[in-house]
Amino acid sequence: MIRTTPFANVSIPPGIKLLTAAVASVSALGISASGIASPVTWDDILNDHDNTETVLMYGMGVHAQRYSPLSQINSDNVHMLSPAWSHSFGDEMQRGQESQALVHDGVIYVTGSYSRIFALDARTGKRLWSYNHRLPNDIRPCCDVVNRGAAIYGDKVFFGTLDAGIVALNKDTGEVVWRERFGNHRAGYTMTGAPTIIQDQETGRVMLIHGSSGNEFGIVGKLFARDVDTGEEIWMRPFVEGHLGRLNGEESTPSGDPSAPSWPDDPSRETGKVEAWSQGGGAPWQSASFDPETNTIIVGAGNPAPWNGWARTSPDGHPSDYDSLYTSAQVAVDPTTGEIKWHYQHTPNDHWDFSGNNEIVLFDYEDETGQLVRAGAHADRNGFFYITDRTNGNLLNAFPFVDNITWATHIDLETGRPVEVEGQRPPRLEEGQTRSEAVEISPPFLGGKNWNPMAYSQDTGLFYVPANHWMEDYWTEEVEYSEGSAYLGMGFRIKRMYDDHVGILRAIDPLTGKVAWEHKETLPLWAGVVATAGNLIFTGTGDGYFKAFDAESGEELWRFQVGTGIISPPITWEMDGEQYIGVTTGYGGAVPLWGGDMAELTRTVAQGGSFWVFKLPDFAHDLATN
Repeated sequence: MIRTTPFANVSIPPGIKLLTAAVASVSALGISASGIASPVTWDDILNDHDNTETVLMYGMGVHAQRYSPLSQINSDNVHMLSPAWSHSFGDEMQRGQESQALVHDGVIYVTGSYSRIFALDARTGKRLWSYNHRLPNDIRPCCDVVNRGAAIYGDKVFFGTLDAGIVALNKDTGEVVWRERFGNHRAGYTMTGAPTIIQDQETGRVMLIHGSSGNEFGIVGKLFARDVDTGEEIWMRPFVEGHLGRLNGEESTPSGDPSAPSWPDDPSRETGKVEAWSQGGGAPWQSASFDPETNTIIVGAGNPAPWNGWARTSPDGHPSDYDSLYTSAQVAVDPTTGEIKWHYQHTPNDHWDFSGNNEIVLFDYEDETGQLVRAGAHADRNGFFYITDRTNGNLLNAFPFVDNITWATHIDLETGRPVEVEGQRPPRLEEGQTRSEAVEISPPFLGGKNWNPMAYSQDTGLFYVPANHWMEDYWTEEVEYSEGSAYLGMGFRIKRMYDDHVGILRAIDPLTGKVAWEHKETLPLWAGVVATAGNLIFTGTGDGYFKAFDAESGEELWRFQVGTGIISPPITWEMDGEQYIGVTTGYGGAVPLWGGDMAELTRTVAQGGSFWVFKLPDFAHDLATN
């Protein structure tokens, strides 16, 4: 039984200049809700997944499983879940709230759209301080003015900005400690993902790891490691083959093997002429996972630029001749040197903007011989769910997690490569053509699942995947690079696959690929998921409901209407002996901007910007103890 608690086709080109008059401001109202400003240590972060009183990492732990051992709120009593408080982010900047919050010492740290961050008293919702980054009026965010979260370490909290920067603030006062820029925002560099704190197990050095955004503007994607105290760059690793990295301020090594290039010969390497290789995409714009046991950073690399695969193919060649490394892949990086350890490419020479940025969740299981397998799980935009060996990147299994995939029949487990369907790459333009005939593709470029993170339950052994069923008409267009302009070379129109739903939440067995249960939603699912030991799954919907499901059966047990769409990952934590659930609310993101018929479907959804917190009422605890 469901218990209810009362309470356009808009096509904006990715080159749009979103304006803001935001001014950097800090209001310091107190050091922390508890009055004790304790520093965050690496041990705190390493044990975050077991400490129910903190949420210190994007993904709720280094393995990014988004699982909590809390069970005070459970499938028997969740129908009594009620609001504890909500906090509005205020002013006119109410769009695209995709942030996962952090919790430490009774303080919630949550980022907002337009490069803002708020520190809130976790007990009352009172704003302790806020920082509003001063943005130039010519930023170029591809997919709305979103920010997905912060990182915390020592006495600092860190987050990225839309003008290609990263800021460190004192976590107790909001005062700026340092600011660094890593790219030219006018060329399309931005930062939307949450940074990651790691400790290099070789040197013992704690570092801040972050990537760049901007593939749709033809930037070269890069991963950075920084000193947490000063912001100084330690190393930089490009994710386009052949570009040089940096180590300690000096040029280091090129990415990839120069003797076996996976991009076609390109005049730009000798003459400076701008072609695909020199503007190759591959941005790691989502958060990295970290495996301390192997001392490895694992992160997704974005789509190649341009989207048009023919622009990355020799005139007499075929796209399958070139892989365009290291784009649309998961890449393992050595934290000491910034060198690439291994990679696995989900979509070689990606022609569909499937990208590869979706999270890599680290988990262990026993194989049929009883051997422990240290694995990584990844649900890609291309519609396939991948299990890799996280020690070496070898593919262990791959299977569809959405319906009606058209671009490939399956993933060959021997070669690790997709078996493509002929004709699903739209044709090369003929002489005199400006647009090819359209091909119907599924999934569309917004993906079987996009950035919104899935969860893994240690109790059920299932992954809970927020997915979508949709398709697109897709065609080839002319393309030429111009700094700061969209660099696509493809046209599209996203449309329905089914009449009764777009969003599909699925519980999937990672060892068999079988769907244990599914729940359908009318609007696209763009929110993340959290799993708890209370046999519960929490997620939000585009039409404004925060929902709880039975983790084993999929039965919807509770919902609450927040008044705006939810497109963020929820969290849960314990405070003063009680379990709390929190979620950022406020509609926006890529669907209203790029979604074609889906944008029309979501036109009536109100924008917003708040953080909501829920708990059981006091009488529920009395009932539990009597």
